[in-house]
Amino acid sequence: MESKLFRKITMQSAIASRFYYTSRTRKPTLYNKISPIGSPSTSVVPELEDWVYKGNKIRVAELQRIIRDLRKRRRFTQALEVSEWMNKNGVCIFSSTEHAVHIDLMGKVNGYPSAESYFNSLKEQDKNNKTYGALLNCYARQLQTDKALSHLQKMKDLGFASSPLSYNDIMCLYTNIGQHEKVIDVLNEMQKNKVLPDNFSYRICINSYGVRSDIDGMERILNEMENQSHIVMDWNTYAVVANFYIKARLTSKAIDALKKSEERLDKKDGLGYNNLISLYARLGEKTEVIRLWEREKSDCKRCLNRDFTTMLESLARLGELEEAEKVLKEWESSGNCYDPQIPDIVITGYTKKGLHEKAEAMLKSLQKRGKATVPKSWIVVAGGYLDKGEMENALQCLQAALRVQNKGWKPNPNVVSGIISWLGDKGNAEDLEALVGTLRNVVPVNKQMYRALLKAYIRDGKEVDGLLDRMKKDNIDEDEKTKEILDMRKA
Repeated sequence: MESKLFRKITMQSAIASRFYYTSRTRKPTLYNKISPIGSPSTSVVPELEDWVYKGNKIRVAELQRIIRDLRKRRRFTQALEVSEWMNKNGVCIFSSTEHAVHIDLMGKVNGYPSAESYFNSLKEQDKNNKTYGALLNCYARQLQTDKALSHLQKMKDLGFASSPLSYNDIMCLYTNIGQHEKVIDVLNEMQKNKVLPDNFSYRICINSYGVRSDIDGMERILNEMENQSHIVMDWNTYAVVANFYIKARLTSKAIDALKKSEERLDKKDGLGYNNLISLYARLGEKTEVIRLWEREKSDCKRCLNRDFTTMLESLARLGELEEAEKVLKEWESSGNCYDPQIPDIVITGYTKKGLHEKAEAMLKSLQKRGKATVPKSWIVVAGGYLDKGEMENALQCLQAALRVQNKGWKPNPNVVSGIISWLGDKGNAEDLEALVGTLRNVVPVNKQMYRALLKAYIRDGKEVDGLLDRMKKDNIDEDEKTKEILDMRKA
């Protein structure tokens, strides 16, 4: 599979999304009514209908801007609703551009069969390179290899495959299904058909060699790319190359690639800084990590939560947790919205170093200041105490995790099992009952919980008949281990 870094900084091609609109018209009123509707499941149609009902004008450019913005924020269902509303109400006669956007959105929301059906319903004059390309993108994105290749051949026959975008779709398809060796064949075909590869074409090929640990092949493609007169080398290509050099433990080559990447970095590109910081952290280059962070703060003026996250993760990787605490304080005073996942990075870093008391102190400090914590943080600390045999502390942290649990969260089963076993052997029945009662809302009760309860009941001299009845209601049968525990009453 392709590297995480490659997916993160290069798969922003047609596979990820195609943005056909270029209008910069600013008519914010309707936009400001729709944009704040954050939940992707909330329909935007009522807002559109209300806008018309109140006698406001509908401007095509503004609707296009809304669709573009919704797509950028991955609110595809809402974007499709706006596009469908435009089409249904005859707001404008759809050009091939609008049709292409609509096909792309239908593919993302309803799957390629829906996009395919819409494409087939178009008039022949609307079936051009844009709409054909949009459908090809749907096929490739949903890994429909045969359909994608057949469709590309039709595009070639019709003269619609004259740009690198269509070939890039096929390269991404081969990358995503793990057939990296076929990517270079697509590049060769492009060049044979006199289609000039773009930066993304070369970057996919570089990745195809890198994931196969073919450094020579990667360098050969990089050299070819550097010598193309129509190519302007970019920071992310060298970052991808650096990533594979790091994996191959070619440190000096990696640093050289990172320097070339930094030379091409836009001063205000926080994403670029983040990637370079992460790569230098993997190399263990603390000085470079801190230098780039200071440069990012100076150039970008304001750092987002994602920037603080990257820096904290990098410092945690380096084991520089005191430095991380300084950055955490910078974040707290930045005015950015609070995100409990950010302090969790430092908390987790401390637990990995065995400093569970410090991690717990940070959690308690957050609580004291009225800041939310995440159950994962408490469970990580609980696990650390469990490993050290500090069971009382482990129990307290598990209880804290259960108090701040969120929907869908599940505690680490090893932590739960260890604490339940300890309470069964040494705890009292009331404490164990309370814990199991709370856990019941998060995970299904199991045999181990009932075995522990039986042990605690018997040790405390309590009757177990009611407990055995509850076992039956929970569809948990008595087994040999259960019978052995019950025999303890006779001892």
